[in-house]
Amino acid sequence: MIYRIIGFLLLIEAVMLFCCSGVSLFYEGDDLLSFLYSSGICICVGLLLLFIGKGAERYLGRRDGYVIVTVAWLAFSLFGMLPFYLSGYIPTITDAFFETMSGFSSTGASILDDIERLPHGLLFWRSMTQWIGGLGIVFFTIAVLPIFGVSGIQVFAAEASAMAHDKVHPRIGITAKWIWGVYSGMTGALIVLLYFGGMDIFDCVCHAFTTTGTGGFSTKQDSIAYFNSPYIEYVITIFMFFSGTNFTLLLLLFTGRFKKFFGNIELKWYFVSVALITIGIAVGLYATTPMDSEEAFRKSIFQVVSLHTSTGFATADYMTWASVLWGILAVVMLMGACAGSTTGGIKCIRLLILAKISRNEFTHITHPNAVLPVRVNKQVISPSLRSTILAFTFLYAIIIIFSTLTMMGLGMGMVESLGCAISSLGNMGPGLGEFGPSHSWSAVPTFAKWILSFLMLLGRLEIFTVLLLFTSNFWKKN
Repeated sequence: MIYRIIGFLLLIEAVMLFCCSGVSLFYEGDDLLSFLYSSGICICVGLLLLFIGKGAERYLGRRDGYVIVTVAWLAFSLFGMLPFYLSGYIPTITDAFFETMSGFSSTGASILDDIERLPHGLLFWRSMTQWIGGLGIVFFTIAVLPIFGVSGIQVFAAEASAMAHDKVHPRIGITAKWIWGVYSGMTGALIVLLYFGGMDIFDCVCHAFTTTGTGGFSTKQDSIAYFNSPYIEYVITIFMFFSGTNFTLLLLLFTGRFKKFFGNIELKWYFVSVALITIGIAVGLYATTPMDSEEAFRKSIFQVVSLHTSTGFATADYMTWASVLWGILAVVMLMGACAGSTTGGIKCIRLLILAKISRNEFTHITHPNAVLPVRVNKQVISPSLRSTILAFTFLYAIIIIFSTLTMMGLGMGMVESLGCAISSLGNMGPGLGEFGPSHSWSAVPTFAKWILSFLMLLGRLEIFTVLLLFTSNFWKKN
């Protein structure tokens, strides 16, 4: 059954690649054949996997879900890199895989030093990878699993965050389709608004894909700064913020359940965090740079929302700001936005629960017999979920520390190593130092690119889903 599902997904990817060949044909690009060859390879391998899985038992266990999720992302990245590699625009497998994994994991880190040199087809494919990977290849999988007569609940459990959300429909497949509807609707609305801001239709579509997917790939080397438009910056800021919101909450909002939307504690934490950090950095920019108050506010809120939601768009090189300001932004990169969104990072809900656990520990010191439950949205967080959050945060910190030391061992500077590790695991895009928002990651050592690609996958699938496959117990039959 796993073979069948992955094979079917590769056929879907083949269709997407074929659509990109249409873009290439329209703009008369020299990447047309690379898309046709890539699509043909996906079709052949997809049909082979479907044949191998012919007559499979219509059942998915919990472990099957974890395998499908991880293999789906790897398969999409491996076959998705073919147009870059076959066209010759990214001549090495390492760089082609890095760029594609950065796309499907909605990270946004790029090895390209001259993005405008790429033909329209490849630029469109770069943006599409982030739109597909943003909400999740697996959400799409859940929507199509009924074709095989199996449930999507095991896949959803493996891909989704370990946070509890309100159910909007008892059937997970219906919920996934509704959320995809909201996602597509937001993308369409952004395309229209960007067109009114003076972008051409191609740039509108590409930037709408990478904004709602919180990926940050741009068709321009200077990112959003290229357009030099306050209107475009404000519009993209608003849509980045909403893309960082739990999509289940957005579904509740669009279906008229305003009380649940505005009463959500994680959303309040997210909003207050963005507001306070934006004000602090805006004041700092106004005091330390020649910017006027409006520009300081605009640059501040754009960068804060961009990094808070792990999008990674840039309108300024924050590494040229006062060190305390880009230091604050480095903390923002760790935080992330809401669970159930397209963003990376630790997520606000985990930080909120950790803050409440820490507060309770102070009370326990003076009142050791007190029973102090942790409540979120009036629901008590179970001890098992609290343990999961503590374990996740511990692993997150350990992985960043170990990865930073590894990068340093490969010859990178400490600031650059730390920035790349945080950015990759948090699916951010820009790093720190020489790999900040004004620079590509082309100078990263080859072996380091494979490590960072693995970190992107870890971060996108919330660590446990991938690392679980490396434990011996996972592969035991009983």
